[in-house]
Amino acid sequence: MPADQSPPRIAGAASRVVVLVLSLVVSLTACASAPSDRAVAGSAPSATATSPTPVSPPPSATPSPTRTPPQLPRGGREIFPTYRLFGYAGSPGAAAFGRLGVGNLDARVRELEKRGAAYADGRTVLPVLELVTVIAHATPGKDGDYNERVGNATINRYLAAARRHKALLLLNVQPGRARFIDVVKQLEPWLKQPDVGVALDPEWAVKKGQLPGRVYGSTTGAELDGVSAYLDALVRRFDLPQKVMVFHQVAANVVRDQAGLKERPGVVAIKSVDGIGSRKAKTATWTVLVRGLPSTIHPGFKLFFDEDARHGALMTPAQVMALRPEPEYILFE
Repeated sequence: MPADQSPPRIAGAASRVVVLVLSLVVSLTACASAPSDRAVAGSAPSATATSPTPVSPPPSATPSPTRTPPQLPRGGREIFPTYRLFGYAGSPGAAAFGRLGVGNLDARVRELEKRGAAYADGRTVLPVLELVTVIAHATPGKDGDYNERVGNATINRYLAAARRHKALLLLNVQPGRARFIDVVKQLEPWLKQPDVGVALDPEWAVKKGQLPGRVYGSTTGAELDGVSAYLDALVRRFDLPQKVMVFHQVAANVVRDQAGLKERPGVVAIKSVDGIGSRKAKTATWTVLVRGLPSTIHPGFKLFFDEDARHGALMTPAQVMALRPEPEYILFE
């Protein structure tokens, strides 16, 4: 065939057929090897589908940091023996409950931090805001349990202040005729936080037919242990640092069968000795209430700005720290 002569039409048609066939084969091969939109969207691939090969990060990529579990306000996950707790108690507008409820809240926290430095004695002072959260009343109230809780906004305000100063917040409970565990469970939205614990006031825990404030209430080691078990479960569930559970005790009969309170790794139990009076009277109460104190319960000591002062000068930091065993939580009301 001459070089300048066009190929016959039949040859051109055959060429186009060949091209089309080849194109179809290539297309079908590509479709068979590509993942479907359904698989890309996250649905389970078919039995014959091939999973895409994971893409490795470039050599210069930095792996995501390992999650750090929640810490205490000033670091770490365990309270003792690193820290000594020092706090003020109070509730907004109620001077009788302590200095923490009177005046500017931040000024009060700065004041307690300054006062607490004298009680360090080789430890790091961890400030505590003990908010009287559930308040016992002599009247039944709408629930008939002879107590009333401060509002959510108040708890949140005190928690915000605690966080501004890297302090712990303890929610103090005076249960009236309610059970401690029932009241504490109502505070769970805050107790799930790493910097919130509880303080239980059993002298305000009365039985049917009794009125708070008219008689000394009481509790048992087993009832305290129920709260401890609940807090320990929260610690494990949310991977929290240790929870502080204080129970205040003003007289021996206020807490019966103390041995029923068991040790749990997620909870630090503290007995706060609450006697009011002169140094001599307070020391005598201390001696009675810490006698035979098991190592699983840590000692705490409470001073009262007004009530103690009516019986003489407030105990000095040196006098408080000379108590044996040495208090690990000092609270001023």
